[in-house]
Amino acid sequence: MSREKKQESIPTSGGDLRITFLGHASLVFDWKDILVYADPVSTEADFAALPKADVVLVTHGHFDHLDPKAVALLSKPGTEIFCDPESRPRLSRARALKNGEAASSRGLGIQAVPAYNITGMRSEGVPFHPRGTGNGYILTFGDVRVYVAGDTENTPEMKALKNIDVAFLPMMRPYTMSPDMIADAVRAMRPKILYPYHTKDADAEPLRRLLRDVPEIEVRFRYGGN
Repeated sequence: MSREKKQESIPTSGGDLRITFLGHASLVFDWKDILVYADPVSTEADFAALPKADVVLVTHGHFDHLDPKAVALLSKPGTEIFCDPESRPRLSRARALKNGEAASSRGLGIQAVPAYNITGMRSEGVPFHPRGTGNGYILTFGDVRVYVAGDTENTPEMKALKNIDVAFLPMMRPYTMSPDMIADAVRAMRPKILYPYHTKDADAEPLRRLLRDVPEIEVRFRYGGN
């Protein structure tokens, strides 16, 4: 990938899963010659210069997650696009997944998980992300389950998730979670690896301090403070 983006690999039963951190909420997963882009947005990369996608995931319709131009640049014949129902009218060829629905593509399992605010409000009674609209996604790469949460707080549905190996959780109040909220979620969910994302220049130390007594959860900051 261009622009010296941060990359790393995680072993799976089907070979290494290579992750590229493009910026903000834009991620790339490369597994068994399958390229999966999550929330590709043009401010984070030159998508005309990047390899075409096999799968594109869009969590919800906000401008920093849904960019039809980026999706079009990444698309080729056979590209499968999955999104939340509200984003579907803005994406040609996309398949909408409601909260809780599941799909598969090229041997990759995809499950939509509710993503919403409980306390973060645009105005009184109006959450930034209403319940029942946006998705997070659990992606199954061989024997490794990766949770890309989208814009959400530490919801009961998140805390009930099981067998998550890698979790990408957003940390940016008031739109998503504070360090305390993330700590609460991962103490229940118990991922092996936690990547805070959607963080801008957030300080890593408060979250590391909150999770110091659960060393079995590895916290990896790739945005903001390391």
